[in-house]
Amino acid sequence: MVVGDAVSVIGVGIDLVDLGRIARLLADKGDHALTRLFTEAERNYLATRPDPTGHAAARIAAKEAVYKAMQSLPGARAIGWRDIEVTRDAEGRPAILLRGLAARLAEEQGGVRIQVSLTHSSLSAGAVAVVSTAARG
Repeated sequence: MVVGDAVSVIGVGIDLVDLGRIARLLADKGDHALTRLFTEAERNYLATRPDPTGHAAARIAAKEAVYKAMQSLPGARAIGWRDIEVTRDAEGRPAILLRGLAARLAEEQGGVRIQVSLTHSSLSAGAVAVVSTAARG
């Protein structure tokens, strides 16, 4: 899309995650939690971090924010954790790659654009997502 192109917002989502809860989850459930929540590419990224807690929490918040933003689409309640992958674009900014059901629902819309912003502090992580499509005339 070019700046100024008309868009139709499908939804906006926001989520906030407590780092202490994620630290406990990773300590208690370890690889099982990582495999259930994250794609292989996300797990590989987290494995490069000395302390993956904040990065994992930010990705969980992003996945939840995108999930919430897609809820106006029929069938979106069945989207799974690994159907939404947090990646980086060519400039290093957070980006979203849809897989499985999420990708199919996006395709049914003629494709979607997802804008996402992530943040984390020593206590919490948050994310905001906007899901849109080109406006149809």
